[in-house]
Amino acid sequence: MKTKFAASVLSALLYAQGLLGFAALATVLLKERARAEMTVSADIPSGPSVIVVR
Repeated sequence: MKTKFAASVLSALLYAQGLLGFAALATVLLKERARAEMTVSADIPSGPSVIVVR
């Protein structure tokens, strides 16, 4: 009985560790993506723009 309990606790801990690892990876990737979008938007001049239609 103790063996099954230990196995289920270990399984739950491994599952939780996998979820935390996935969340950490997603956080890093989203942070890099947001930083890249800020760099792109910083390159675009802000202010009034004129669109010429012929």
